Amino acid sequence: MLSDLEIARAAKLQPIVDIAGQLGLAEDEIDLYGRYKAKVHLDVLDRVSGRRGGKYVIVTAINPTPLGEGKTVTTVGLTQGLKAIGKPSMACLRQPSMGPTFGIKGGAAGGGYSQVVPMVDFNLHLTGDMHAVGAAHNLLAAALDARLMHETRLSDEQLARRNMLRLDIDPYTINWRRVVDVNDRALRHIVVGLGTEEDGRPRETGFEITAASEIMAILALAHDGVDMRRRLAHTMVALDRNGRPVTAEHLGVGGAMAVIMKDAVQPNLMQTLEGSPVFVHAGPFANIAHGNSSIIADRLGVQLLNDGYVITEAGFGSECGLEKFANIKCRAMELRPDCAVLVATIRALKMHGGGPRVVPGRRLARAYRRENLELLDAGLNHLQAHIYIARRFGLPVVVAINRFESDTPAEIDLVRESALQAGAYDAVPSDVFAHGGDGGRDLARAVVGACSSGSNFTFLYPLEATIEQKIQTIATQIYGADGVDFLPLAQQKIEQYTALGFDMLPVNMAKTPLSLSHDPELKGVPSGYNLQVRDIRVSLGAGFLYALCGEIQTMPGLPSDPAFARIDIGEDGQIEGLS
Repeated sequence: MLSDLEIARAAKLQPIVDIAGQLGLAEDEIDLYGRYKAKVHLDVLDRVSGRRGGKYVIVTAINPTPLGEGKTVTTVGLTQGLKAIGKPSMACLRQPSMGPTFGIKGGAAGGGYSQVVPMVDFNLHLTGDMHAVGAAHNLLAAALDARLMHETRLSDEQLARRNMLRLDIDPYTINWRRVVDVNDRALRHIVVGLGTEEDGRPRETGFEITAASEIMAILALAHDGVDMRRRLAHTMVALDRNGRPVTAEHLGVGGAMAVIMKDAVQPNLMQTLEGSPVFVHAGPFANIAHGNSSIIADRLGVQLLNDGYVITEAGFGSECGLEKFANIKCRAMELRPDCAVLVATIRALKMHGGGPRVVPGRRLARAYRRENLELLDAGLNHLQAHIYIARRFGLPVVVAINRFESDTPAEIDLVRESALQAGAYDAVPSDVFAHGGDGGRDLARAVVGACSSGSNFTFLYPLEATIEQKIQTIATQIYGADGVDFLPLAQQKIEQYTALGFDMLPVNMAKTPLSLSHDPELKGVPSGYNLQVRDIRVSLGAGFLYALCGEIQTMPGLPSDPAFARIDIGEDGQIEGLS
């Protein structure tokens, strides 16, 4: 079989104006970025606001191996499969971070014959949204450090002549770090301001990856440009010495940040290999941030496809992206999902059954390449746990068994039987990687049936619950923990944020994606443990608190054999090695 890049390069793409036409978008409602990409104007939302809207499907997964289990492949393939059975459809995806693209995972455009194209553009700069997020975030960081320096040097009278009020920022409460779209562990903990007085006040800080930026979360959760501007203004960077929040608006930088983001707030329009529309917008990680594409893109898609299906994707496993989709994203919008698709692979279930370690770059062990019903059966409780999570939110569940060449009929039958016993609406093998839309027909039919069966969507906890109660509910009901250990810093933050009135916000859990627990080594369905919460931070503009669990890092590191080592550009200008 051809490589992903070879398949993408050989594709005959439709002009993006024709893709826009499928959605009923006029040429004056899009801005072209070449022939195959466009930005969609936000005023389209007003034009289609009164429509009934199409079906809304969320794609999630079991906890993956480090290789990934094909959630984006399934999202794209399902969209193509729906088109193959005559159902109008489109996908809503996140923009990839170049951290994973050049790190372990590689690109995130799908794979095989279920990809978003142009694949190279999708995986790299696209239309520049990621850079706009980074620029707006770092402008706020620069404004903060500048104000710290000037308030140290200038009197109240001198500040007043410059139309500046003394904010009296407590430097020990600063929670705003800088960002960069590269995996760079050396930047996790740094000291800035070393040098002369003009170089700024020395303090400890660090970098996070751009996908984890609160500005990225704001982009994903904003309803429109006005709402984005409001959220940017409320972004909290520190407390003053009286314990009051200091925000971007206090620093006078909220408007400039919104200007940087004025084009990024518009969704990007692309297409699948088979010419189905795709909105690509925002790119938060699901292990660190809330891990879902934008509310704007999803709303626009559902309204445009009045009698169709909008397939959106939540990052990593259901305990990460789906939980955050339900408790954070769905609280911020009026849309409610009709169905959940849970992606599973036989190799990942074998891993959760106690199979050998899966290491990127190394050949899979024989247990993953040969039929092993005993090992697979031992991992099926993991699949059942994720079905329970999706059903906990009141959603009918379709299990998509992302088929690999080594999977046997007996193994597929065993997975299907287990899924149905656990309450899944259906469990269907998916061959979208090898066969595109034709390989997704059965999955598409199952999704149509599930959407018609009715959902009873519900949140996991009320906003009125305390911060501790919200975290304990997620830990016990979703992760299967016995309880929660709040380390001293986390307990201190809970008291502080409760006093400030932030306890009414939902909670975003930052944890490993490789386990239901906070420990990546605990596979299957861990039990008899307490979730460890070491810190809690606030994203006031985005509208949530986030808890750091275990050893999770907000700045990933590069592996010893990074993907960038295989990426190059030839004399003919063609990019090689991107996957």
